[in-house]
Amino acid sequence: MAFLILKPIFCLLSSVSSKKSPTLYRVSGRGFCSLANEKIKESSETLITPVFQIATNHLHKVALKDQNGVHTYQEVLRKSLLLAKKIQEKIGVNRTQERIVFLCPNDVTYVLAQWACWASGHIAVPLTTAHPPSLLSYYIQDSEASLVITTSDRANVELMEPVASYLNSHLPFPPSIDSTLTGLLSEFSMPTSFYQQANAMILYTSGTTGKPKGVLLSHANVDSQVRSLITSWAWSPADVIVHTLPLYHTHGIVNALLCPLYVGARCIMLPKFDASAVWANLLGLNMSNSERPTVFMAVPTIYSKLITEYQRKFAGNPKLKEYVKSTCSSKMRLMVSGSAPLPEPVFHQWQSITGHKLLERYGMTEIGMALSNPIKGERRPGHVGLPIPGVRVRIAEFKISSDGAKVYYDILAEGNHKATKVEPGKAGLSGELLIRGNSVFQSYWNKPEATEKEFTKDGWFKTGDIAQFNNGYYSILGRASADIIKSGGHKLSALQIETELLAHPQIDDCAVVGLSDPVWGQLVAAVVVPNEKSKLKVDDLKSWCKKHAPLAPYAIPTVWKVVDSMPRNAMGKVNKKDLISQIFPASPSST
Repeated sequence: MAFLILKPIFCLLSSVSSKKSPTLYRVSGRGFCSLANEKIKESSETLITPVFQIATNHLHKVALKDQNGVHTYQEVLRKSLLLAKKIQEKIGVNRTQERIVFLCPNDVTYVLAQWACWASGHIAVPLTTAHPPSLLSYYIQDSEASLVITTSDRANVELMEPVASYLNSHLPFPPSIDSTLTGLLSEFSMPTSFYQQANAMILYTSGTTGKPKGVLLSHANVDSQVRSLITSWAWSPADVIVHTLPLYHTHGIVNALLCPLYVGARCIMLPKFDASAVWANLLGLNMSNSERPTVFMAVPTIYSKLITEYQRKFAGNPKLKEYVKSTCSSKMRLMVSGSAPLPEPVFHQWQSITGHKLLERYGMTEIGMALSNPIKGERRPGHVGLPIPGVRVRIAEFKISSDGAKVYYDILAEGNHKATKVEPGKAGLSGELLIRGNSVFQSYWNKPEATEKEFTKDGWFKTGDIAQFNNGYYSILGRASADIIKSGGHKLSALQIETELLAHPQIDDCAVVGLSDPVWGQLVAAVVVPNEKSKLKVDDLKSWCKKHAPLAPYAIPTVWKVVDSMPRNAMGKVNKKDLISQIFPASPSST
């Protein structure tokens, strides 16, 4: 495996080559884009993604502000195209739709990597350095990535060593080159309009089958997701968003980053969540009017932590309380909560503090956003509103034919952004939520059987969530499967966590469940059965998970229970709802 470092911005790491033959691409079929003399000349054709066109319309406007400074749309586009040129030199100009993994912090480098992947005609696979090397290696191998991009800070370079080891690669790196991504672009070739149906991203998500699956999104899927939200949430070039979300989930990538960049708005990128820093930004401290935030998006856990910080920092001073409320209510136009159910106490506390009724919405990696409370109108706590433009929804009751040979469903309710029709006699009934529209993903990467399983015969995506339509709004009642846990905005596979825990030499049996929690949505809880000769200690189990299990930090159980035996039915299955009521009848706590 060869390495190429672009200090201090990027290092490029050639990964395991794809097992499949690369798709050939005619260079003459591409439009051209030049940045000579600080001006962009483009072909008359539509570029691969409208975000590039938007950038050309706002060249001298600030696109992002991060810990490195401010970055105009012109600077971001220029450096993206220069990096794209490096990618083409590395992979080959005639190759396209290769998977390119990148691990970048929450700053401009993420946007450069994403745009460079698209500008060179490839598929972006964003990951995070928070994942352990073994999990990163799985993603790289599963996506059949041809290249890995990461920043060249010491921690990331050190992370690449075990990753390279897993992939049977070798270090050290060769000498670094091109430290600033500067230079001239002599008619760099960029994909154009006919490329819209090409694939744009693979986002990894957990599922009931255990191993994370790559959700393949086309440029048309991404474009549909973004445009629906621009309309639903009234995005404009005047907006400024405070961004503190992970950049390997739909929430952080599409909702909070691509939406503002699509309209020429500004993003304030925080390297990680810090309650004090978020409050400073929300209050616009040391900012001019044009720099002040107007939009904020977060998961319920973040709102809970911001409330705690508010109580520590502001609640004891009546003047500060009034300042916070008046500033947020007058300067901020939109605050959104998603990725996990929003507890009603948090909704009401946040309204009391800021004057804002949080806009709760519903979406998934596979579909983007599907339902949203209105930008204007009633925002009902505990509900996720109505379908957004371009999305059709159904609530379905699945049934099995009398001979057991056929699965079918009855429609309880069906709607779009204009209206919802409830079938006679079905009002208020709950069923599985089905989704259809241009925003729905293409497939799970290299998993045709898993893809087919998630769609009905008539082409509707089965979300696995139980929904209800009542009094004019949709609400989500929970998962159809107990094997998906939503914690702190992350969707986790209980089966995958169980698989890793069973690798512990002293664990004979285990079950992982989600316990309701007002801050995290759900806590990851593990019930374990030790082998006869061992005495398991919770602290030892936690330590082992951190050191040996290929689990993301947020997937490691925080609640543990050691039992003598696992209750199973005649078929050998654990009824997890019964398990929770038996093992965790009261408030969850580690034992």
